[in-house]
Amino acid sequence: MAIHFFSENTNFKLKNTLKIKRWLKNIVLQANCKIGELNFIFCSDEYLHKINVEYLAHDDYTDIITFDNSEREGIIEGDIFISVERVQENAQNLQVSFEQELHRVIIHGVLHLLGYADKTPTEQAQMRAKEDEALQLLQTA
Repeated sequence: MAIHFFSENTNFKLKNTLKIKRWLKNIVLQANCKIGELNFIFCSDEYLHKINVEYLAHDDYTDIITFDNSEREGIIEGDIFISVERVQENAQNLQVSFEQELHRVIIHGVLHLLGYADKTPTEQAQMRAKEDEALQLLQTA
């Protein structure tokens, strides 16, 4: 069970990594799953845009791309790429702190690995509710 944090094309360093790791492990355990290996890669808009074009054929900017590498039922594994610049812009637009938006995006990626989708309005509402629930747990951790 391993959670790693990397930076690509940015100087960003995540704060409180031990607390974040405990939080993520608790969320995954509540879903009756385990973590195999999770890699969070914090990067620039351009870096993530290139991944979006190359691997998903989407020519647009996004805050997160999650690649599910899970091979066994009940064990989540994946690479979660997060644009620090996009998170910062979204935080300003939503009038929330950078850390709050970053934590929402981090858990969003994990929820995708747990099987939650966000393509339809119903799925989006369920995803947002799960994000909010997870963020409450982080505040009390």
